[in-house]
Amino acid sequence: MEKDALRSALAEFERHLRDEQRVSGHTLRNYKSDLRQMEVFLRRLFPGGVEIASVDTLTLRAYLGHLHQRGLARVTIMRKLAAVRSFFRFLHREGRIGLNPARALGTPRQLRKVPRVLTEEEAAALVEAPPRPDTGTLAGLRDRALLELLYATGLRASEAVGLDFDGLDLEGRIVRVLGKGRKERIVPFGEPAAQALKAYLAARKEAFPAPLTPAVFVNLKGRRLTARSLQRTVERYLPQIPTDADASPHTLRHSFATHLLSRGADLRTIQELLGHASLSTTQKYTHVATAQLKAVYDSAHPRARRNRTPDPEED
Repeated sequence: MEKDALRSALAEFERHLRDEQRVSGHTLRNYKSDLRQMEVFLRRLFPGGVEIASVDTLTLRAYLGHLHQRGLARVTIMRKLAAVRSFFRFLHREGRIGLNPARALGTPRQLRKVPRVLTEEEAAALVEAPPRPDTGTLAGLRDRALLELLYATGLRASEAVGLDFDGLDLEGRIVRVLGKGRKERIVPFGEPAAQALKAYLAARKEAFPAPLTPAVFVNLKGRRLTARSLQRTVERYLPQIPTDADASPHTLRHSFATHLLSRGADLRTIQELLGHASLSTTQKYTHVATAQLKAVYDSAHPRARRNRTPDPEED
């Protein structure tokens, strides 16, 4: 490989991710940011120019050590390591390098984090936190519709703000979502979300007779709502209910999946609704709902409580 071809190799990898892998814009930005940090490190390490073929496992371990010294969270380092591995695996597969130096890198063990979810009562309280549709402002109606839809469908924040009118069927009560990997999926929603959406869209039509965007959710200037604005919406309303769950749109996604599981939905169905490529990603919700599932088992299975050792405190 020619001397200091790092920049062109990174550009080639970016094209591969965008055009062949068809990753989402969010994922592509993360890859670019993470690999840009690696590039800066390598150029400081080799000020005379980076020969990619000379980047070995020790060099990459030095980069990981640099990330640790910066005090980054383990999950952040793992994401950056995944980007580095993907990049060098691509170069090796394309014949740009003889050996893959990232192959020998160890993976920091990550403890499985069980997401804190809302109870069904907390979720109901949250979606009713914004002003009621009959007396609310446009912003209040929008926020109510947003929260209802997030909990009803388990959409990611990027999917909710990216939802256009051609992906929303109010009468059929379904949304068509373009998720990760540009995969389309169909997710149904219930009557409460439909009513909240109808109330919001009626008020929006009155405020903006000529739409400026095909987006369903807009700001008070009629422009598409951003993911950051959606985050602020959840941060504004979640503290209004007594819960220690994270004030994040993903909390509603986690709650959506957990409540489905606890009420008997199978993992394959939940996988489809969430848009997970792998069932193993969905399986984390089994840890969240274990206590609930045990309670159902104890009450329903004919031999669940027979011949067990009595609890002294029950006497």
